[in-house]
Amino acid sequence: MRGNSHGKSASDVDWDAAADSFDDEPDHGLRDAGVRRAWAARLASWLPERPGDVLDLGCGTGSLSLLAAEQGHRVTGVDLSPAMVELARSKLAGRDAAFLTGDAAAPPVGEQRFDAVLVRHVLWTLPDPGRALRHWRELLRPGGRLVLVEGVWGSVAPVGIPADRLTALLGPLAGQARVERLSDDPALWGREVADERYAVVAICG
Repeated sequence: MRGNSHGKSASDVDWDAAADSFDDEPDHGLRDAGVRRAWAARLASWLPERPGDVLDLGCGTGSLSLLAAEQGHRVTGVDLSPAMVELARSKLAGRDAAFLTGDAAAPPVGEQRFDAVLVRHVLWTLPDPGRALRHWRELLRPGGRLVLVEGVWGSVAPVGIPADRLTALLGPLAGQARVERLSDDPALWGREVADERYAVVAICG
């Protein structure tokens, strides 16, 4: 979960150093009951109805992993930051969840396959988004889905990945993909936002 709330590019941030304060952002820590409910409702609509195996890439401190686990899914989280991974393990102690330190673009999950790959605010940070998407698709079971939450942040020097570019990259990989605009739902962010924020749910055969 690599948001850009402070106007920095992902490569400018020391994520281990940021771990202790990462959950202070409303949409990171989900500490506000209203924000938490908003994300839980969206996640329930994006993930498979039946409990399954969910891979949360760039999982940060595990806030979305926890919501998925609470909805009955078995969660594997991956983050490049060991400090983030430790916080996620603590947050989901006793849950059906495992957390690994590794690269979201090439997660260290071996031959394991998943019913959904969940990625929030990570794809835009990767040098080759198309390659990452192709690899993530290979990690899905037949009929699995990619759940991608992305956006474009900033007005002077915007960073991110626009929805039309992402859907174009997904075209050869997914049988169907739907875009859900998130910018106009302040409950998700704890405030009004003016930039482009969206989710794409892509069903892969």
